[in-house]
This record gives sequence, structure tokens and C-alpha cells, in this order.
Amino acid sequence: MKIRLLLVGRTDRGAVGDSVADYVKRIERLTAFEQVVVAEAGTGAPAYQQRVECERLLAAIKPGERVVVLDERGTHLTSPAFADRLGKWRDQGVKQVTFVIGGAYGLNDAMRDRADLVLALSAMTFPHQLVRALFAEQLYRAYTILNGTPYHH
Repeated sequence: MKIRLLLVGRTDRGAVGDSVADYVKRIERLTAFEQVVVAEAGTGAPAYQQRVECERLLAAIKPGERVVVLDERGTHLTSPAFADRLGKWRDQGVKQVTFVIGGAYGLNDAMRDRADLVLALSAMTFPHQLVRALFAEQLYRAYTILNGTPYHH
């Protein structure tokens, strides 16, 4: 099963970027992985930026792929439950899962409606750049759980 991470804008340099890069390297050793970046809207009112960015995200989604959007209003899963969900999809023959992380103004209803799963990392709100690092770690953790390696304890 291939994993795609669909993002708005490039990941910032520095500690967050280094963390994301480290986990991406680890993930790539365990499964097929691709990062896709769509352009930020740039300027304008927050609602405008959110709408434009979500349109770009929706356009980047391929027909037939499973879509998971990260949103604080989503379902809360433990790390083992998240790994189990990925394992079930893999075992069901799902070919590709795309995880979507929005921009600074988040995702709109159209993006959430397109999702097969709306997933929350926490009930708290985090900067979209930090969510990249947190989610990359959880994705890596899920694959170590599925592979029975000792990373998750």
C-alpha cells in the first residue's frame, strides 16, 4: 500500500523540518511513500485562503484513493488503533492512502466531506507545520507496530 502525504506549502526549515525529514526517511524504509505539496493561496482573507487551498488539495486527490484528513474535529485513535486501521486497509487491498494536512487556516467542509476518515491528533489546535512532524512520527510508529518492531512500547 502506498502512502501519500498531501500538504499545503513547503515544510519550514529548522527543527520541525528536520524532524519531518527524519521520519520520512524512516517511513520510506517501511512502505512506498510520497509527499505532494500544493501551493499556498498567498494573500487574502482567511476564508479565501482556506477555500483556495482546499480546492488545490481536492484537485490533487486521485480517483479511488482512500483519503484521510487531519482535523481537530476528527476521530481520536490511539497509536495501536491507527496502526490497526492502516493494517486493515492494507489487508483489504487498498492501493493508496492519502493523508491531507491543511494550511494555516485549516480545512473546509468540502475537504472533510471528501474524506474517508477525518482524524484528529488531539482536541488541541496545533500549528500546521508542527502537525507535519507529529503526524510523520505517528505514521512511522504505526508501521513499526504493524511490523512488530520495538519502537512502540
